[in-house]
Amino acid sequence: MLMHPQFDPVAIQLGPLAIHWYGLMYLLAFAQFLILGRMRVQQEPFLSLKWSFKDVEDILFWGVVGVILGGRLGYVLFYMPDFYLSNPLNIFKVWEGGMSFHGGLLGVLVALLWFAKSRKLSYFVVTDFVAPLVPLGLAFGRLGNFINGELWGRPSDWPWAMVFPAVDQVARHPSQLYQFAGEGLLLAILLWVYARKPRARGQVSGLFLLGYGVCRFIVEFAREPDAFLGLLGLGLSMGQWLSLPMIGFGIYLIVRTSRS
Repeated sequence: MLMHPQFDPVAIQLGPLAIHWYGLMYLLAFAQFLILGRMRVQQEPFLSLKWSFKDVEDILFWGVVGVILGGRLGYVLFYMPDFYLSNPLNIFKVWEGGMSFHGGLLGVLVALLWFAKSRKLSYFVVTDFVAPLVPLGLAFGRLGNFINGELWGRPSDWPWAMVFPAVDQVARHPSQLYQFAGEGLLLAILLWVYARKPRARGQVSGLFLLGYGVCRFIVEFAREPDAFLGLLGLGLSMGQWLSLPMIGFGIYLIVRTSRS
């Protein structure tokens, strides 16, 4: 079995200024969004619509707002509603952790709806633009989870099972790396290649929802469920239950748009 390297959480120390690995991963995620966005505006239909790099920057700004608000509220509502109902001021203690990807996704979708309305654009034109720019950012996030030794996997006897000493001495799936590879790198390549050719509105968005939902659903079998929730109905985790609507709506979008 392997041993988690137990990285120093501080990536760069400049006098009193400390840059943590997770913060660095966020910076890399934002940077790749801007780099790929600059390339994406040169593709159709965005080239004909005369999109500019300023549009990419605006989408990133509102997307970040959506991620933060939606991610926090999603965690509050999906994972610990009773606790936060009894301790409402704790909702604002984001430094204590507690963010939900699925809540963040809903927050981003609302932010993109606002952007589309303000620019008088079709909603799916905007979401189709954003979809291929997201997975690589997710990959950086999962890499940050691995470096921090958090969101570890279930016990395993596979050859690459890893002990996370901060948790216990049990060999576990390095599920953060599974997610890094699946919903991150693999989905990024698939979406970028798929989106390079003209597609009906909504198809790229549908493929993102389907691809992420399937990857997350599968990896959750190797990921340790949240201790305060455990497994829910049918032996599925909260992450799996929240991924099912993504899979269903992704299939719906792809089928509906292919017939139009």
